[in-house]
Amino acid sequence: MIRALTALLLLAAPAAAGSFVLNPPADCTLGESCFIQNHVDRDPGPGAADFTCGALTYDGHKGTDFALPSLAAMRDGVNVLAAAPGTVSTLRDGMPDTGLQTPGLDGRECGNGVVIDHGGGWQTQYCHMKQGSIRVETGQRVAKGAVLGQIGLSGQTEFPHVHLAVRRDGAVVDPFAPEPGPVTCTESTRPGLWQQPVPYRPGAILSLGFAARPPAFELAKAGLSSPERLPGTAPALILWAHAFGGRAGDVLALEIDGPDGRTVLAHDAVLERDQARVFRFAGRPLRASAWPEGTYRGKVSLRRGGETLSRRAVTLRVTR
Repeated sequence: MIRALTALLLLAAPAAAGSFVLNPPADCTLGESCFIQNHVDRDPGPGAADFTCGALTYDGHKGTDFALPSLAAMRDGVNVLAAAPGTVSTLRDGMPDTGLQTPGLDGRECGNGVVIDHGGGWQTQYCHMKQGSIRVETGQRVAKGAVLGQIGLSGQTEFPHVHLAVRRDGAVVDPFAPEPGPVTCTESTRPGLWQQPVPYRPGAILSLGFAARPPAFELAKAGLSSPERLPGTAPALILWAHAFGGRAGDVLALEIDGPDGRTVLAHDAVLERDQARVFRFAGRPLRASAWPEGTYRGKVSLRRGGETLSRRAVTLRVTR
């Protein structure tokens, strides 16, 4: 009971947001080169629900996770940006980008990070930044959009992202629904604290591709790419997909069309449980001397309750 009341109080902003507005904290394009994996947990009990009463959160989560689709994207470098102007109050750097494999995380769950004081009781915190990337100093005044460092894999995390925590007078504020009191369990069309509305995506396909042999999920998380060509003697034609926000009952549909337009493969993978990250593949083994030469098209869609949440396609050239 005490835990539930405490959580409810933390999520009730002490005052209206007023003129305090934010920009996204990552230099990437939402829905293309990055996505929001988790929102603030708005359920005051032992369960979890985001501001739409959806499942893009987990119990006790106190921020918004702007995530990258792969470790390769992290290595290429994506800047973390100040969401609002202010003064750097604290920071930490030097922790390795090894996530949960890092020893001694107690008290350092945020990993490498920066806290900015914006005045009026407002603070933003940026966690899990790349080792050695932080470009600011304690006491430094920063403008909105200033580069603080880069997205990394430091601290208590399983995937590369920047965790943005927003607080006022020490209380957690959900930037998507900062008003005090319970959420309405409907997708808000208001901007919340964002200067420009940030769309809510309940799930989407992150990457997809062809392969000649069954691929491993670890390769997709690392940044597996689809080949432009395969030889006609490839032992199999396999289509794989990597998505986020999967829920039990969702359908990840994979289809391959051949050069003549005929369907080579049609497979519906039904998810048996909620999954923050989803990886599925399906294919056909080679049963003749060679695959027909030409262009093959792979199509993947993520469906929920009859609605298509995301759809992507990829092509492959099979040569003699």
